[in-house]
Amino acid sequence: MSLLVISDLTLRIAGRTLLDNADLTVEPGRRVGLLGRNGAGKSTLLAAIAGDIAPDGGEIRLSSRARMARIRQEAPSGPANLLQTVLDGDIERAGLLAEAEVATDPARLADVHERLLAIGADSAPARAATILAGLGFDAEAQTRAVSEFSGGWRMRVALATALFLQPDLLLLDEPTNHLDLEATMWLENWLARFAGAALIVSHDRNLLDRAVHAIAHLDHGKLSLTPGGYDEFVRIRTEQALQQNRAAERIAQRRAHMQSFVDRFRAKATKARQAQARIKALEKLDHIESVVEDAPTRFAFPEPAQLAPPMLTMERVDAGYDGRAILRGLTLRMDMEDRIALLGANGNGKSTFAKLVAGRLAPMRGTVAAARQLRVGYFAQHQADELLPDESPIAHMARALPDATPTVLRSQLARFGLDADRANTASRDLSGGEKARLLLALATRDAPQLLILDEPTNHLDIDAREALVRALAEFPGAVLLISHDAHLVELVADRLWLVGDGTVQPFEGDMADYRAWLGERARIASRTAEGPGGTQAAGSQAATQAGRQPGAPPAGEKAERRDRAEQRRVLAPVRKRAQDAERRLAQLAAERSLLEARLADPASYASGRSAEIIAINTRLSVIERAAGDAEEQWLLAEQELEAANTEC
Repeated sequence: MSLLVISDLTLRIAGRTLLDNADLTVEPGRRVGLLGRNGAGKSTLLAAIAGDIAPDGGEIRLSSRARMARIRQEAPSGPANLLQTVLDGDIERAGLLAEAEVATDPARLADVHERLLAIGADSAPARAATILAGLGFDAEAQTRAVSEFSGGWRMRVALATALFLQPDLLLLDEPTNHLDLEATMWLENWLARFAGAALIVSHDRNLLDRAVHAIAHLDHGKLSLTPGGYDEFVRIRTEQALQQNRAAERIAQRRAHMQSFVDRFRAKATKARQAQARIKALEKLDHIESVVEDAPTRFAFPEPAQLAPPMLTMERVDAGYDGRAILRGLTLRMDMEDRIALLGANGNGKSTFAKLVAGRLAPMRGTVAAARQLRVGYFAQHQADELLPDESPIAHMARALPDATPTVLRSQLARFGLDADRANTASRDLSGGEKARLLLALATRDAPQLLILDEPTNHLDIDAREALVRALAEFPGAVLLISHDAHLVELVADRLWLVGDGTVQPFEGDMADYRAWLGERARIASRTAEGPGGTQAAGSQAATQAGRQPGAPPAGEKAERRDRAEQRRVLAPVRKRAQDAERRLAQLAAERSLLEARLADPASYASGRSAEIIAINTRLSVIERAAGDAEEQWLLAEQELEAANTEC
């Protein structure tokens, strides 16, 4: 019997149809990833399943007696500690325990204890503590009041409560947005072992590949189910699109052939009957639309001026707040070709280090020396709270670039997909993904040589995340990345730095090594936490057993990083040629449009203006030749770039 059945579902918000007679079935124990572009209606669908909003048509049926759980919209608060807050989330258990304290009827008391035994009430505290620990709360933190934590950490408590309930159906809406990389990896493993069914809205490719059985794609109001994770979804969808395009081409060819016969022989009496037969056949031909993909998402960072090395150095630096050092003894260096990702749990000092590099936090001790002309672009999700709700992106950009022309302002916003309509929309009406794009545009307005990106993919859909990866691959400057998105880290970072125990040190390995290191450290910590040395000894032993001593790089890894940096350096002139040619084509196209408009104006042909018409036509001929040359240069540069990427 199916657990969840959605039939002919129609959902509308503010007059806009999000789901139009959509269907979906979720079987017991099946975990389904819900995928779709920003604004497609994924969160609205979860709200309808949870009963928060009523459908405009169709039906949502949940199996009788099935338990459903979801993350609450509001973060929990109050004086109760974290462990008790999670335990109180199980209303049935809390009610039975309360009744067991006051019940006097022996039969009822026996029923209560039997039910408590059936739901595992005795083991519940240990299970809740394990979930909280996996989401980053140590034993001491679990005893503190919820109200002592920030909003992001309290949302982790809400997630822990939903997981603790062990429902038949678990609804999760972007569960990794408030997690660090370590907690995200733990959640992937937890979901992979979860026995119930789940419907998970996420743009995290790793999560969708590791933790779900199928992908439900919400597109143009319809839901389609594809078996497997995200990579399999992409493969199947691409194959279906190719088949549909081929079928459409075949039908179009048959239609053109028949139409040609009709056009040639319709007027000939001897062929009239055959022509009529062809017309009837044309009417019966299937109408198969070729697949027209949505316009691809594109990001483009401004190209920075080159800096001589070193870009930035630190010597014996301590950093922290209010006289308390969080990071100590930092001696590090960054150069233009560096692509560095910071690893380590939230609270270890990653954001502190980012602010130190950005110049937003002064060192307590030691020296930070930056190149004289260094410009830093700093992006952090909390900056969205600083946007003025009544002002548009163009107004925010005008304040940031007071001397820029409107064309320059719009061009900078367009680099990150904010078109003319969105550029004039009040920021309160922008989606989370659109606000992230605005923050990226603001952070890079001065063509910085160093990009510091603190969780840049929160609220970005998968297409936008891939656009960010492509833009970073083409960016010739340095990148310092903090992200819970392992896929982004793997594609962008050449070097990994581990932030923990008050310091920042290179982690000599890749993300697979880091996963193994975390897993081994957790296993050893669970066995040795009570012994002398505790976590520190466990972490050291885990690093050794994971096959890598700190500071001992694997053979060839440094050379590989140097090769990638060298390739970016070598390809930089080629990218510049392509960009220059693209800009030249745009300029020529704009000039051509103006000249053609003048030719289309009857006033241009007034008496005495023939010389002007000749000059315009002569200039148009020059433009056509120049556009051909620019297009050829662009094609050659793109072919070089494509060949270089293929070789890699």
